[in-house]
Amino acid sequence: MTKIKTIIAGVGLAVSAATTSVAVEPSKSHDASVARNLTTFNAIVKELEMNYVDTIRPNEAFNAAIGALLSTIDPYTEYYDPDKRADLTKLTTGEYDYAGIGSYIMQKDSSSYISYPMAGNPAAKAGLRSGDKIIRVDSVDTSNMGSEAVTKLLRGEAGTPLKVTVLRPYVADSILTFEMVRSKLIEPSVPYWDVVNGNTGYIRVTQFIDKTGRDVHEALESFKKNPKVKQIVLDLRGNGGGLLEQAVDIVGNFVPKGTEVLRTKGRTAATEKIYKTTRTPLFPDIPLAVLIDGGSASSSEITAGSLQDLDRAVLIGTRSFGKGLVQSTMQLPYDGLLKVTTAKYYIPSGRLIQALDYSHRNPDGSVARTPDSLTNVYKTLHGREVRDGGGLKPDIEIDWGKVSRLTYNLVRDNWLYDYANKFGNTHPSIPAAWDFEVTDEIYEDFKKSIDPTKLKYDKVLDEMLKELRKTAEEEGYLNAQTTAMLDSLSPMLTHNLSHDLDNHRKEVSEYLGAEIAQRYYFDQGKMIQDLKYDPALKKAEEILSNPTELNKILGK
Repeated sequence: MTKIKTIIAGVGLAVSAATTSVAVEPSKSHDASVARNLTTFNAIVKELEMNYVDTIRPNEAFNAAIGALLSTIDPYTEYYDPDKRADLTKLTTGEYDYAGIGSYIMQKDSSSYISYPMAGNPAAKAGLRSGDKIIRVDSVDTSNMGSEAVTKLLRGEAGTPLKVTVLRPYVADSILTFEMVRSKLIEPSVPYWDVVNGNTGYIRVTQFIDKTGRDVHEALESFKKNPKVKQIVLDLRGNGGGLLEQAVDIVGNFVPKGTEVLRTKGRTAATEKIYKTTRTPLFPDIPLAVLIDGGSASSSEITAGSLQDLDRAVLIGTRSFGKGLVQSTMQLPYDGLLKVTTAKYYIPSGRLIQALDYSHRNPDGSVARTPDSLTNVYKTLHGREVRDGGGLKPDIEIDWGKVSRLTYNLVRDNWLYDYANKFGNTHPSIPAAWDFEVTDEIYEDFKKSIDPTKLKYDKVLDEMLKELRKTAEEEGYLNAQTTAMLDSLSPMLTHNLSHDLDNHRKEVSEYLGAEIAQRYYFDQGKMIQDLKYDPALKKAEEILSNPTELNKILGK
């Protein structure tokens, strides 16, 4: 009852704030309103149970009611019924509560395929590859079975054996059977770290779970022992966050012990909590950059924002998501869990970077992003101006550019994916991921693999010519002379697939190279190929290797 009151209280406060000009009777106080509505809800349920023409489905009805209640608060306050508790476990530990083969499964043409096997898991160890069509699991024929049903067959108790039979394209012996043992699946939060480009210690962090601080520290200890490492890049792009304690732990590697990283504030002053670093830093002075983008949120923003406020790192990329809210989990009856927003967090400068104010909604229920003109100015340790609201603004912004329509459709319709499968099944090996290049020979072979009659992509010039003819006719300008001129332009401006592929070769090759490298080196191979052409990493290395420029940015 108390927990429900707490949730509804947030809504009650918002409503009362919007109606201050209306006299409120004592009987309509907040507590009375909660009690009255709970009584009404209980009465509705009883009446439906006794009088509704059909039997109500309680689980569906109550889950819908709970969802409707929580939708009035914020998207981070969530109810987990017993069947979905595993989702929350995955968020905090990176560990799935079931065992399986460790592969993403995709559905195509009413059949299921191995999408990407994960390195170190049973599927990869056994030899399953991307593009393998799953035609049997143990004794069950799965040749025309959807991915959801096949996934259920692949999951089971850890340590139990299973056989997976697949149809592998582009090989002589196409029907292959693999024996493996199911195991618990763990998604690493630090999937790649290494010394790149000679002297840069690079660490990719994809989530903040209970092992993230330890894994980052392990990578940093390795860099500490390597005299070649002169600078460090922490990549938090696409990292939606997780446990805030792990963010504090990571920051502690770079700032003095006892430094305040953030403080959280709930509804009352008694709930305020201050988080300080507790470890002796491994790298108190080394040049440091943090890469962020619109997918960097929550604990990612705590890490990046505190290092920016302390003038310890240069932020590079695009504006972060803007999530300044803290969630706690509460046990509910019948093995349910409530993840509820209990506080807001403030980074060292004192700013709150929350972009959306869920307590003030538009008439249609939507929530607007805080405009820059309404944000407040704060100061970093060295006096640089930073702003609250709207996420973190990087010190150096990167223009990622736009992906061409051709490349977008090659990715969307699996042309790159399918060719990489063919390449992986017909070439036993490739050079190391950092050395692999899409050669002229590979690219020409890729071009031949595309059926022009099946590739659908927006041919802008073709459509513009059609529209020009149509408009000219509607406006009365389409005569013999203009028709002849448009006819002469048509062959020069009509799209040619081979020409378009050559024109966009650099961009297409980057995506193709990443797909091919993944067939041999799994996700690490793809990450490495992406890093080779990464403008944010290039800019970070450029700035970190120039002390004068770095100090200027950090206000030193």
